[in-house]
Amino acid sequence: MRFGSNEERGRLERLVADRNTAQKHAWRARIVLLSADGVGTMDIMRRTGQSEPTVWRWQERFAEAGVAGLLRDKTRPPDRKPLAAAVIQQVVTKTTTETPPAATHWTARAMAKTVGIAVSSVQKIWRAHGLKPHLRRSFKLSSDPAFTEKLVDIVGLYLAPPDRALVLSVDEKSQIQVLARTQPGLPLKKGRAGTMTHDDKRHGTTTLFAALNVLDGTVIGRCAKRHCHQEFIRFLDVIDQRTPADLDLHLVVGNYATHKHPEVKDWLAKHLRFHLHFTPTSSSWLNLVERFFAEITRKRIRRGVFKSVTDLEVAILRYLAKHNDHPKPFV
Repeated sequence: MRFGSNEERGRLERLVADRNTAQKHAWRARIVLLSADGVGTMDIMRRTGQSEPTVWRWQERFAEAGVAGLLRDKTRPPDRKPLAAAVIQQVVTKTTTETPPAATHWTARAMAKTVGIAVSSVQKIWRAHGLKPHLRRSFKLSSDPAFTEKLVDIVGLYLAPPDRALVLSVDEKSQIQVLARTQPGLPLKKGRAGTMTHDDKRHGTTTLFAALNVLDGTVIGRCAKRHCHQEFIRFLDVIDQRTPADLDLHLVVGNYATHKHPEVKDWLAKHLRFHLHFTPTSSSWLNLVERFFAEITRKRIRRGVFKSVTDLEVAILRYLAKHNDHPKPFV
């Protein structure tokens, strides 16, 4: 093998010597340089660690295209032809407008079998079009004809409360189950999460009445056995006792019949500083105390073990006391 010019040999020698050269370019250049020096194929294979067909291939590539041929890999046709646009559109259309037989949603395997393509191809199409048929989000629109008025009223209380008044978000977390596990769990340790049995023993229920002070995040709470208008009135008495008597109280409450009972209305008529603001139908998310219920459920109730109603109520009241030591309003 001969070089067309000394310049070509110099370029190859620089490729071998330069430590920044890609490894594949360096050993290709070595094959050509050794071939030009008359080294046999077996010796070239031993020195470069390449196979005989590889040595022949790059000797031939250099003879055809020179140094540039060593630095460029030939393009190869893909193993599989790209999917036709019609096939891609078929997958998208079926995913968004149809359901498979005897199923509620498509899986990648079911779609691949129906259309006649690979499972990985279905996954790539779904990923490219942002389709996730295995997920489903729930929703419910309020049917309250006065939705807008109630929404504006409650949000106005949150953002711009009246002077000389407190805004309290009030609701009940009813039917909190008293659950004890059937067997003791194992504690948390390195490399293993804490454990608890999947089944439980039930020891009754309790209801948490809570009033969240929107201004500072403190919570007035009371546990009761029942969820009825009598218990709601007792809780209103607690609120009356535990708030400054010279302030008006604006209570954001759920749209439940319990809160509109005639006896509740009679109580409110005798306590003129109380003003109730009802959330729209199917809009409990508007009541800020629901966020507090999510917190106490996640932090204290869901993973707790309680052997009696008293155990659960004590745990709830302790959580309220701890929360009120360092309150933080929700934004």
